[in-house]
Amino acid sequence: MSARTDVVAPSIFPGERLGLPESGHRSVGRFGRRIVALFIDWAIASAISWLITRHYGGWTVYPIFAALQILAIWALGGSIGHRIVGLRLSALPGSKPALWRPVVRSILLAVVVPALVWDSDQRGFHDKVAGTVLVRS
Repeated sequence: MSARTDVVAPSIFPGERLGLPESGHRSVGRFGRRIVALFIDWAIASAISWLITRHYGGWTVYPIFAALQILAIWALGGSIGHRIVGLRLSALPGSKPALWRPVVRSILLAVVVPALVWDSDQRGFHDKVAGTVLVRS
């Protein structure tokens, strides 16, 4: 009986398997920064939704949130919240994400559930599908 060769050992630190440093520039963005960025982005989307509908919440926040994510990631390399807290989105192995990556990532992020499923590199399912990682800028 042979040993399994397809098993990948867990990372010692987030991003190790991706060839990223443990800390500092280009290290994986940690949970605290990510959640603050998410709240900033959600607040911006909520404010725009309120300006359009004069009603807080509702279904309009989700597409506005997704559109802002797509546009900002494509144009700025990260959402407005990401950039404020010192993060940027990188395609693996480190290039600027092509337009389809922020589209797929943002749609999955708006669904919420994929963002709650993480691996040992602290990449959500939405990042794994899109082939991206949030790193410190």
